[in-house]
Amino acid sequence: MSPSTNTADLQAKQSSTAGAPNPRATAPVFVLGCGRSGTKFLYHTLLSGGGFAVYFAESNTFNLLGVRFGNLARRANRRKLLDAYYKSNLFERTELKPEEIDQPVMDDCRNAGDFLRIVMEAIARNQGMPRWAECTPLHLLNLPLIKKVVPDALIIHIIRDGRDVTASLHRIGWIRPFAWDRSRAVLAPAIFWRWIVSKGRRYGQAMGNDYMEVHYEDVVQNPREALARIGKFIEQDLDYDRIQQVALGSVHDPNSSFRGDGKEAEAQTIGRWKANFKPEQIRDIESIQGDLLTTTGYALATSPDKLRPSPAVRLMSFLYPLYFDFKCWLKSETPLARMAATGRMGINKRDTVKSEGAPS
Repeated sequence: MSPSTNTADLQAKQSSTAGAPNPRATAPVFVLGCGRSGTKFLYHTLLSGGGFAVYFAESNTFNLLGVRFGNLARRANRRKLLDAYYKSNLFERTELKPEEIDQPVMDDCRNAGDFLRIVMEAIARNQGMPRWAECTPLHLLNLPLIKKVVPDALIIHIIRDGRDVTASLHRIGWIRPFAWDRSRAVLAPAIFWRWIVSKGRRYGQAMGNDYMEVHYEDVVQNPREALARIGKFIEQDLDYDRIQQVALGSVHDPNSSFRGDGKEAEAQTIGRWKANFKPEQIRDIESIQGDLLTTTGYALATSPDKLRPSPAVRLMSFLYPLYFDFKCWLKSETPLARMAATGRMGINKRDTVKSEGAPS
């Protein structure tokens, strides 16, 4: 089924819904979580349910666009952002024309939240949808800012077993260890999971009724119950049978890092850590993640008397969160943010330099 056909079907279903929705029922929804936790799968599940603008990309608004081009309260910076954005895959996937957002951004945008809302509302308007959603995993680190500049935002934090996330992140090499920790490379993503999920929970729990947590395993193994909870939270009908019929994106084609294992199914992504790690690796991972795993409802495989991290593991557990915090600070609070790579935009670096050098 083509995206245009899916969108048309969703529009038809939405148009048959009678009555004016209340503000929460049209509020934007952010599906966030540590990378490899099922954010894209849940996001595409929501899109498949109807009522949301269909946009097949992570916007990277707060972690990249909002910092790469400087203070968007300045007109010249908005022009630089737009000139680069129009050359990007992010814009191509909106299926918008520049004139549909150019004037609103130049006139009304003052921050990353304004930019995201202008773009997503334009997509929703073109598709006849009443609301939109967003799914950039790293936006979990920007929750306080998101809630400040998009005050009606509803946050769904999807949490997956940290050991499975560790296995996936380690396989694709996203979180790399320091050179002297290469023999313990698997522990770097284990620490990253604890770091980012802890931050997301702390930020989110300060948002009261506008924040919810859902387990990836529940969405996969008990989808009707999980979707009922999510639907109640966002005040949206999430009909499981309709979602399976429409099956947009990763609902139809699961996004697994373990390709080559045969035909993938989401259910096959649960509990892989048991086969992927040696007993001593499981012990070390659980010595790092144990408290958060149990707090979020996951049982440990290692007995408590064996959860004694070695000095090297304790040092990693101390240093790596500081390193992650430092990188986050550099990329958001210093002039180095203006040097952020535009690779996530899907844009040629040379084109970016040309557009920034052009007169505004």
